[in-house]
Amino acid sequence: MGIAEVIIQTALAFSAIFLYARLLGKQQVAHLSVFEYITGITFGSIAATLAVQRGAGETVYHFLGLTVFFLLTYMMNHFMILSRPARKLMLGEPTIVIYQGKILENNMKLMNYTLDELMMQLREKGYFDPAKVEYAILESNGGLSVLPKSQYRPVTPLDLNLPTPYEGMATEIVVDGQVVYQNLIQNHRDDAWLLEELRKQGIKDLNEVAFAWLSSDGVLHVDKVKDELGTRPVDPTDIPESSSVTRGKSK
Repeated sequence: MGIAEVIIQTALAFSAIFLYARLLGKQQVAHLSVFEYITGITFGSIAATLAVQRGAGETVYHFLGLTVFFLLTYMMNHFMILSRPARKLMLGEPTIVIYQGKILENNMKLMNYTLDELMMQLREKGYFDPAKVEYAILESNGGLSVLPKSQYRPVTPLDLNLPTPYEGMATEIVVDGQVVYQNLIQNHRDDAWLLEELRKQGIKDLNEVAFAWLSSDGVLHVDKVKDELGTRPVDPTDIPESSSVTRGKSK
């Protein structure tokens, strides 16, 4: 098998996987259902065979197999959108594993879900005591949704009858030194305004900007390529513990 043939077949497999993955829609790896996970593995397996299979004829067959598998997956996804029973069959249903602080062991057995896994996911959500949980639901993708009992929920402004101003979503204005003109125009701003705001923050060139965003209150926030931090921490242990030093001096 020639090098050129390997390169061509690998490029074909890569292009097919990229195209088909885009057509099948967006899905985070952490949120995949069992069906979607197995489908992804199968796609990768067929594509890997396509990339290194000897002979032009075999390449055609494997590409055809990859395409047919994509079409079946696409049709199944479309069918699941239209049919709730199909979604339940292919993706499964959420299962209650804690109800009013009580762990439902029988439900957990049906899902092959262990107490160790439950406690780990509760801790990840910030709950170390199952008795404080009103509902814990094991989702079809393996994630755990937790509703704490009302007395253990964080206090909100609504609980205190406090009025709050509207807070919209921040808008990207500059990304990697490039102006996102669509967002700039939608916010009724122009180049002159942007350059003036950057100048106020001591920035003379767009290439100095890694990321700039406009908050809902109309303020432009800028993150520079060269952050003036004095230190460059990589992991949490690299961050200077200035607060602890201050506390030590005050004792």
